[in-house]
Amino acid sequence: MARPRKRHVQQPLPFNPRGGKRPGAGRPPKGPRSSERHEKREVFRKHEPAHVVIRATDAVGSLRRRQTYHAIRKALVTTFARDDFRIVHISIQGTHVHLLVEAEHRVALARGMQSFQISAAKHLNAAISKGRQERRRGSVFTDRYHARIIRSPRQARNSLAYVLNNWRKHREDRDAFARTWKLDPFSSAIRFDGWRDFVLDEEALPKSYIPLPVWSPGTWLLKDGWRKHGLVGTTEVPSAKVAIEVVAE
Repeated sequence: MARPRKRHVQQPLPFNPRGGKRPGAGRPPKGPRSSERHEKREVFRKHEPAHVVIRATDAVGSLRRRQTYHAIRKALVTTFARDDFRIVHISIQGTHVHLLVEAEHRVALARGMQSFQISAAKHLNAAISKGRQERRRGSVFTDRYHARIIRSPRQARNSLAYVLNNWRKHREDRDAFARTWKLDPFSSAIRFDGWRDFVLDEEALPKSYIPLPVWSPGTWLLKDGWRKHGLVGTTEVPSAKVAIEVVAE
């Protein structure tokens, strides 16, 4: 005699199978400190520049080395092919890179940063691999970049001082190599014409030094607007108050 068929009762799942907010959901960060929440980027207008920060993974080591400097320099050159995205200033620190950029719109910013990061990762991996038996592969930068839109002359002035003098914030200016420099050699500070106490003498530069290639500013805020609040001093140390205003670190 056949047994009666058991009626199947579907048990409720302990989580929502269609997604939604729950513990552990979403893509995990690539490092101990994720760089940016995965939210829709802020909309901005083409006359509003942005302060962008990208962070390197621990495996890359310090970015303030000769070979990594030239690797990032090569990546900067590749961005000149784009007409909707411009890197106006850059500061290379030990674990991260600061950028002041201009873009026509949000998509141009995203694609321009993607292009720069891919090129930088390629050249950095090649530079790091020199002298090793195996070529280094894999990610160079953590998760997403952080972008803060610049909307006022005061914010533009603070951003310029923060980026170009960032080495003083991290005390990189006390390094034996850097003590002979008034400006950060690992930045585009030498391309900046708004210093209060510095006039460039190209003949005084070391013959082996090749400056980082950047665009001249096209937005009013980075070209002239920021000057309403005074020229920038080479000895200014970015303060914690400015750090909060400009970019969350």
